[in-house]
Amino acid sequence: QVQLVESGGGLVQAGGSLRLSCAASGRTFSYYTMGWFRQAPKKERELVAVIKLDGGSTYYADSVKGRFTISRDNANKNTVYLQMNSLKPEDTAVYYCAVSKTLVLATSASQYDFWGQGTQVTVSS
Repeated sequence: QVQLVESGGGLVQAGGSLRLSCAASGRTFSYYTMGWFRQAPKKERELVAVIKLDGGSTYYADSVKGRFTISRDNANKNTVYLQMNSLKPEDTAVYYCAVSKTLVLATSASQYDFWGQGTQVTVSS
């Protein structure tokens, strides 16, 4: 079992920034990839960014490239951040972190085994 706790969400004006954190605990040694997803009201959950926990390789959705950055805490590799800059109203959603056992960058929600409870991000225009 792995427990994931997200934090850092909130209300921000368009153009502003937020940094989300995801802390993993439990049997984390079996998991190689951590991802951030988001789900807006009446929309499907979508991938935002992914990072390999061993080598740091990353993947971003086209909608966030150049604005969001996913990174690991170098001191505690079970903590991952999502730095979100130049936020837009369309970024408004509940953001979830998740872990996957796949050895490659997992880009589908079905490849993830454990999920956090989510943190709300609201961007006002």
